[in-house]
Amino acid sequence: MLSFTFPALGLNHVKFAYRCLIDHILPVILIPIVAITATCFLHLSLIQLLLSFFTIIFIFTVYFVSKPNTIYLVDYICYNPPKALRSPFSFFMESSKIYLKNNPKSVEFQMRILERSGLSEETCLAPGFHYMPPKTTIDDSRVETELVVFSIVDSLFKKTNLKPKDVDILIVNCSVFSPIPSLVSMVMNKYKMRSNVKCYNLSGMGCSAGLIAIDLARSLLNNHPNSNAVVISTEIITPNYYEGNDRSMLLPNCLFRLGGAAIFLSNKRHEHHCAKYKLVNIVRTHTGSHEESYKSIHQIEDHEGKLGIRLSKNLSVIAGRALKTNIMKIGPSVLPVSEQLLYVLNLIGTKIFKRKWKPYIPDFTQAFEHFCIHAGGRAVINEMQKNLGLSDEHIEPSRMTLHRFGNTSSSSLWYELSYLESKGRMKKGDRVWQIALGSGFKCNSAVWRCNRSVKTPLAGGPWEDCVDHYPVIIPEVVKL
Repeated sequence: MLSFTFPALGLNHVKFAYRCLIDHILPVILIPIVAITATCFLHLSLIQLLLSFFTIIFIFTVYFVSKPNTIYLVDYICYNPPKALRSPFSFFMESSKIYLKNNPKSVEFQMRILERSGLSEETCLAPGFHYMPPKTTIDDSRVETELVVFSIVDSLFKKTNLKPKDVDILIVNCSVFSPIPSLVSMVMNKYKMRSNVKCYNLSGMGCSAGLIAIDLARSLLNNHPNSNAVVISTEIITPNYYEGNDRSMLLPNCLFRLGGAAIFLSNKRHEHHCAKYKLVNIVRTHTGSHEESYKSIHQIEDHEGKLGIRLSKNLSVIAGRALKTNIMKIGPSVLPVSEQLLYVLNLIGTKIFKRKWKPYIPDFTQAFEHFCIHAGGRAVINEMQKNLGLSDEHIEPSRMTLHRFGNTSSSSLWYELSYLESKGRMKKGDRVWQIALGSGFKCNSAVWRCNRSVKTPLAGGPWEDCVDHYPVIIPEVVKL
């Protein structure tokens, strides 16, 4: 008697079969419908065929005319600070001992934060911080602005061959330094741009402002065909340096570092061949009560009248809640049908039928090959990894960016993308999810599709002289 033995089906095989069936359900349904429709066409008269043909042409014409312009990310530049601005731990602590000499407990607190921060000895501070005591005047803030902004814009024009007169839209985002004349006016005057350039200066939006600026550029490019946009994302840290004794306001001193990025976007069709990425989607969310929003990250004066930024102790928890809100908005547009169905079924079971199921976390690795999560701090990165169920490899760009450059605010996402490129991981067709977190509390995200494989090595990039040393193992505590 013949007997047949079938291999046991594991859970992974079942998941694979389920995803294959659900994610390809549309062609499975459409193929028979198309076949039946084609058979019916064979029995139509010539006039009926012509009417059907013109109807199809009309529908396709309306679709393509109403379709938004494709937004291309042609290229971008990240600021790479000179070695002279490097701030080793010993230098940082020596400065702390001088300006906090009357409060040794605050010095000790900053040392403990720095030991657990995940930053390296290679991060850089603005020129004003290299004086004793630090120089944090408006003039010193302008020095930092010109150093960072003019450097990245010069490099962007040189790398892309874009001329200042070809810029149609200019957006600058910087959270707390908002001088008069504005930063965007400073750039326009420096490069003698056209007087009819649509220019915007965004301030007070925290670390998530970079993607808010990208969303603004997207809206403008959709309404102005055949245009170029330049977005400049930075945070001028000179005026943010806190010299008081409030510990929650001392924390940003230990995390924020010098950085910035300039991004060239365009909706011109001929940029398709040279652009690095296409914008797939962008979602902005705001969560929490007014009180929570105010307490998350905000600039205030302490009881001594000294200005600084206060970070909430519950920042990682608020960030996790903001992320969940963002996921509910962006999920339907990026997740495969199989993951959306599981999420909906879990939601129905827990909300309607009151089942005590764990919330289903969609497998975002089915939608994206790469993740760039704002390098705001070790706790925030860990919380995002936990909420999204990502591996250490997926979170690597964020951790390595925090280690090498520190928290560069709204520009950190571009350092992370540059890390992926420098490692040779960005291939044509790959999708990358940028997640920005910031005061408000905001969670903004953008999805890009790689338009062409990015070749390495990348000359002049921020990782040019150190990418071969990464990834590195970052200890939980570095004893100082």
